[in-house]
Amino acid sequence: MIEQLNEEEAARERHRQRIEQMRRSKQRQLLFRSYFKKFAPLAAGGIAVCLLLLAGSRLLHKPSGDMQESADKAASGTVDENTNDTINDITNENKGGSAEGIRDDSHKVGVNAGPEEEQAPLGEVAGSQTSGAVEKEEEISPVGKVIQALKGEDRQKVYTAEVTADTQPIWDKLQSGEEFYSEYAVLVDLDSNNILAQKYARDRINPASMTKVLTILVAAENVKNLNDTFTMTLEITDYGYINDCSSAGFEKDEEVSILDLFYGTVLPSGADAALALAVYVAGDQETFVEMMNRKVEELGLSGSTHFTNCVGIYDENHYSTVYDMAMIMEAAIANDFCKKVMTAHTYTTSATLQHPDGIELSNWFLRRIEDKDTGGEVICGKTGYVEQSGSCAASYAVDDSGKGYVCVTAKANSPFRCISDHAKLYKQFAQE
Repeated sequence: MIEQLNEEEAARERHRQRIEQMRRSKQRQLLFRSYFKKFAPLAAGGIAVCLLLLAGSRLLHKPSGDMQESADKAASGTVDENTNDTINDITNENKGGSAEGIRDDSHKVGVNAGPEEEQAPLGEVAGSQTSGAVEKEEEISPVGKVIQALKGEDRQKVYTAEVTADTQPIWDKLQSGEEFYSEYAVLVDLDSNNILAQKYARDRINPASMTKVLTILVAAENVKNLNDTFTMTLEITDYGYINDCSSAGFEKDEEVSILDLFYGTVLPSGADAALALAVYVAGDQETFVEMMNRKVEELGLSGSTHFTNCVGIYDENHYSTVYDMAMIMEAAIANDFCKKVMTAHTYTTSATLQHPDGIELSNWFLRRIEDKDTGGEVICGKTGYVEQSGSCAASYAVDDSGKGYVCVTAKANSPFRCISDHAKLYKQFAQE
């Protein structure tokens, strides 16, 4: 056991060092590009001035014999062969001869032709020009139909949980006398759909990276081929570093499998992986966020939850509640593929040119809570942090009898206390 923990800690340290190296490299790249944008126009202007001066100098020093010859030709009406060809071309164009040619060329060029079309992802989304969207919305095939056996028929479900006379309020201390640190919390019994314990469960919070639970759910319902690949772009890798987000560690021009993007989104909470999934599925983040908000509406949560990005970056219009996030978590674990991804403690990505040995990923929420007494087993977990949300997390656990529970907390003052709050809630309330 000790050897296993040491090995996992060593892997975590390697991942941390590699991400730090990438961060420093990205900072240098961003600095270089900022200088380039600042000084390139000045340099271009200087070059243009030099070229104008050079051209003017050549005109001033042009041999007089050449100038006289040109003047004599003009006076005598003599025109050279190249000039005649040019006049004929212009005449034909005025007659309309080249109009069809212009239309044909523009048709051939096209907005989506050439290399851009070849680089487009294969997954398809209704109404999108991106290669790979499903042709019709009703033909969307969830990952559950492809790689998993989902329970029951394909249908939309509105998730709800009820407050009962037995629902316990949570304040600074639990009934057991143990301290409770999170400012917002909810614990739901999935069998009865009853709220067992809560603390400001329906007050607005920023969900931070708990957002990615919905990100993978929406992606899973639209991706058709997990073995397809996506080429990481500079815009995607820059996005995470500019916004100071966690990263899975993928690099520009790296061809990453869609399966690896799912694990990269959850385990290390990678903004690079989440944004790549969004672009692959919908063509851009904005369209994908619209899909996320449609899913929120389907789940019956649009009155108190709204997303502006797929990563969890703070925005005043990016909000939810711990209750709503519990319902989103319940919807996600109902999708067997999403549940499988969120259940993974560790994962190694496929070998690529940039990472021949793959990237070692770990879900540190699960690693940290597995040794705590929860009265059962915590199966899935997704953490989050921005200053406005504090340390937060959504998790799913089962007790010794197999009953399932979802817990969501927010605004703890450290990740360890956030995890501790989950363990305490499961231990105290989620037992027969």
